[in-house]
Amino acid sequence: MNSNLHRLLAEYPLETLLQTIPTGLFLVDVDKIIVYWNAEATRITGFTAAEAVGQHCSFLHGDPCNMECGLFSETTPKPEIGLTCSFRHKDGRTIALTKNVDLLRDEAGNIIGGVEAFVDITRLKELEVSLRSAVEERTHELELEKAGLRAVLDGMVDPAYICDSSYHISFANRAMLNIIGDIGEKTCYQAIYQREQVCDDCPLVQVLRGQIVHQEKTLPETGRTYEIIHSPYPLEKSPTHKLGVSRDITERIETRRQLQQTNRELDAFVSTVSHDLRSPLTPLIGFAELLEDRYGEQLDDIGRESIAEIKKTAEKMKDLLEDLLTLSRVGQLKIPEQYLDATDIAENVLLELADKVLERRATVTIDRLPEVRIPESLLMDLFRNLLGNALKYAAEDDPRIEVSGQGFSDRVRFIVVDHGPGIAVAEREEVFEPFKRGSSSKGSAGTGIGLATVAKIARVFGGNAWVEETPGGGATFIVDLPVSRKK
Repeated sequence: MNSNLHRLLAEYPLETLLQTIPTGLFLVDVDKIIVYWNAEATRITGFTAAEAVGQHCSFLHGDPCNMECGLFSETTPKPEIGLTCSFRHKDGRTIALTKNVDLLRDEAGNIIGGVEAFVDITRLKELEVSLRSAVEERTHELELEKAGLRAVLDGMVDPAYICDSSYHISFANRAMLNIIGDIGEKTCYQAIYQREQVCDDCPLVQVLRGQIVHQEKTLPETGRTYEIIHSPYPLEKSPTHKLGVSRDITERIETRRQLQQTNRELDAFVSTVSHDLRSPLTPLIGFAELLEDRYGEQLDDIGRESIAEIKKTAEKMKDLLEDLLTLSRVGQLKIPEQYLDATDIAENVLLELADKVLERRATVTIDRLPEVRIPESLLMDLFRNLLGNALKYAAEDDPRIEVSGQGFSDRVRFIVVDHGPGIAVAEREEVFEPFKRGSSSKGSAGTGIGLATVAKIARVFGGNAWVEETPGGGATFIVDLPVSRKK
């Protein structure tokens, strides 16, 4: 061994440190004979210092250094950092390494050997291969998903497109291309809406946050109106594109407009007819009462019964016309800006019905009710019909009526409970239709309009009304209304 190198090793102050660092390290002399081998080199290669020291470094079967070792090459600058190679482990397997190499010089600057420090990256290489395989597999799956989605979209009759975060269309199905033609490198606002700037109501930001957005838009190219559902794509936590699927609703909108116009005309007709028919009823009832007062004693039983029947029929017709007027005006009133105290309104309606309450000897309790935004007159009509109906059918032996409410994040609920005969399951939907009454109503006065008015009030303001059985017997009427809805 070179005496200078022996002396350097004997005096080297980092011997202990070199044996404990987590890096494999060995020294060779100018003949590439290993003269030093630390503990980490043993751990990595399996060869002990006794087995390695004195051996030519080629016993490690390094690749590619066995064929082109550049340690002492004058054309290769030193040190060399971050080289990758491999050794053969004592057990025969190949170890992947990353290493740094440099020359050792004496005090006079003469080359006396070389040093190689290396780290085992076999596991990292395996993980890299595994990760690359997983990425390739996932990429293949995504490509299949993308191809499948595009095939599905191409087969749809509804126009659809996909755009990226910069608004450029990456895909448009045949139905969309039939409308907008060749898209080239255009953005969605250029190709679809013929604009030079992003649409003011563009939902891309919300969609890339994972939201689904519904819109109604008119396309300049066709003049037709489409309902568009904008969805995040892919459907993951961090979508990168927006999928827009459109459905032509031009005919639906026109049908809706015509239906609304027909409803307005029908409501106006009902209002006019009800008003015109109600006008002669007042004198008719008045004259019947005059005949009864002045000539009642001169009439026989048939005459008095005839006058009573005239009054009864006229009063019934008047009630029916009043109910029809109420039904016709349901959709004509604007939503108030302020919320209404439903409890106060229900209590006022109960005062109106005080005579009926006393007549039925009923007990009516009204809990605190949630506030709601619908016209006050309609809210009064709603409680007037529900309470009037409950009083009419309250049980003779248990005339209790309970009015309560519930508040939810998106709606309120009003509940009116009676303990009467209830409503048969088969009739629970019919009772909300005009002029339809349940079988339990036989012998009770009524026009068949009250519950239809309740249902229409709920429907017009985006809610719903239904009836359930009261536990123990009776009917429980429920009305759901949105907490805030503007027409």
